[in-house]
Amino acid sequence: MSRLWRASPLTYFALVAAGGMSVFPIYWMFVVASRSSDAMGQLPPPVTPGGNLGANISRLFGNTDAYFLTGLINSAIVATVVTASVVLFSTLAGFAFAKLRFRGSNALLMIIIATMMVPTQLGIIPLYMLMTKLNLNDRLPAVIMPALVTGFGVFMMRQYAGQAVSSELIEAARVDGCGTARIYWNVVVPALRPAAAVLGLLTFMTTWNDFLWPYAVLNDPENPTVQLSLRALSDGYYQDMSQVFTGTAIATLPLLLVFVLFGRQIIGGIMEGAVKA
Repeated sequence: MSRLWRASPLTYFALVAAGGMSVFPIYWMFVVASRSSDAMGQLPPPVTPGGNLGANISRLFGNTDAYFLTGLINSAIVATVVTASVVLFSTLAGFAFAKLRFRGSNALLMIIIATMMVPTQLGIIPLYMLMTKLNLNDRLPAVIMPALVTGFGVFMMRQYAGQAVSSELIEAARVDGCGTARIYWNVVVPALRPAAAVLGLLTFMTTWNDFLWPYAVLNDPENPTVQLSLRALSDGYYQDMSQVFTGTAIATLPLLLVFVLFGRQIIGGIMEGAVKA
């Protein structure tokens, strides 16, 4: 039996190779960001950082066509608000669908699941018309409002709450005089914290990397998100690839930071699910 759990040297080699192939593109992005644009055409390509990172960052933030600093701030605002809203409403709705009994709950859940089957592209035109009627085009609320609640988040929290939240514990809290709001805050939220961390990470990454919807509603070049700023860097006849890679590297750093901050919660959620299974 012990032989089944002992990794062979080939297994370690495969893991190291897979890890290296996954990390190398990110590493090389930072290498090119620290060099001049001609590093892209060198053979063999450089694999060590250069000394132009500070100059590239200075030119990037001084580029009047990209408004990169504004894009970073706007994306941080949009991703933070959307993530907080999705996690809040998803945990509330997930708790309600999993543990509360009310008329029409199954039908409402089916409607929510059905929204996940509609491609995002099909909703762009009606959403754009709605934002125009609300006079929100070229403003950040137009990017934020359609993403405040997601069907995936509600369904995920509903499935997790059904297993992680004990019905006996909820009944005991009701006997002690707790209302639904207090039960949610003191009983449900601690139990859903690992899944909420995973949902928050996925939502933040998706919102931060979103290009299509901001591209549709933010027509003002002076008020972009970070993805629109990266697009502006790569437009035109001449592309300064050192600026493009520098902007991409800086835009990647918040995602790495969020992953580091929520990584322990994610691992805890995986381990908790494995133990329950």
